[in-house]
Amino acid sequence: MNEQLYCQGCGAPIQTENKQEPGYVPESALHQEQLICQRCFRLKNYNEVQDVNMHADDFLQMLHDISDQDAVVVNIVDLFDVHGSFIPGLKRFVGNNPIVLVGNKVDLLPKSTNLNKVKLWLRNVAKEYGLIIEDVFLVSSVKGTGIEEASLQLDQLRQGKDVYVVGCTNVGKSTFINHLIHQSVGEKDVITTSYFPGTTLGFIEIPLDEQSNLIDTPGIINDHQMAHLMTAKDLKIITPKKEVKPRVFQLNDGQTLFVGGMVRLDISEADDKYGYICYFSNRLSIHRTKTEKAEDLYENHLGEMLSPPSEETIEKWPALKRKTFHIHEKKMDIVVSGLGWITIPAGKITVDAYAPEGVNVIIREAII
Repeated sequence: MNEQLYCQGCGAPIQTENKQEPGYVPESALHQEQLICQRCFRLKNYNEVQDVNMHADDFLQMLHDISDQDAVVVNIVDLFDVHGSFIPGLKRFVGNNPIVLVGNKVDLLPKSTNLNKVKLWLRNVAKEYGLIIEDVFLVSSVKGTGIEEASLQLDQLRQGKDVYVVGCTNVGKSTFINHLIHQSVGEKDVITTSYFPGTTLGFIEIPLDEQSNLIDTPGIINDHQMAHLMTAKDLKIITPKKEVKPRVFQLNDGQTLFVGGMVRLDISEADDKYGYICYFSNRLSIHRTKTEKAEDLYENHLGEMLSPPSEETIEKWPALKRKTFHIHEKKMDIVVSGLGWITIPAGKITVDAYAPEGVNVIIREAII
């Protein structure tokens, strides 16, 4: 039996099988005297934090540590997948530590978005999860928008305490941390000390000043995210990379929209013809049809005209599940976790929304 080796940076057991899991080292590097995993290597040599994924249960075990610390917790969520990127059970583990919410990918929202409404909505969603939020920031990790403000406010709020950064996979957590490091420490001096032995598995400590650290935690795999049903090719189509352009469809009752083959929206009752506004990745195709023809269209064209899912994914594609929404006086958004949303106009309207089983579909006041 070979002796189990551990990364001298983060303490993860060394493995050579899976690049996405903690402790990965290419086989060619196993003979090195100071053995550090790929994630620590990139941090040390390039000042880059790399995502490592864990399932929520393993992660929550690790989070117990945080409630014993006097620290600030920064929770990063994806503005295109807010419910999919909240961590269930976070409240129990952060103790009385203040939580700062960072909504990432603000650059993808249409210019006309009311950002104050977005912040208010984020606070409300956090409340559903039992979280009291100290502050909310909207940023773009890719473009750097809003990061300086978040960094300065965070510095004031933490008053010399450690900062733990938590988030699900694909929310842009690593990019955000890399910006923060460059803001607070300057590019060059991130890791000058020899590596930090004994940091808990997968927690990486980055010095912010003499007394305190920024602690990066592994990205959590959240099963509500649409992304888990997709191939890498599909993901490129459904993940917005540029500002999302609104697409408007005039619909009467008895009409249906398909967003790829992933979401079906039936207007089952409406007191007039209205414009329904779709906010999804610009590369995603949307089809309009009569509700009476919707079943046939789905049966015969899923994976072709109605895609994603692509033909590779279709075998495992779950059945679509229906949820009914009644709209009255106010304009509302029907939000599909990990995909985008459709704004339903104010009127007397009943909508049946279908999405793959396990993917969250919720309703909120319109943010645009």
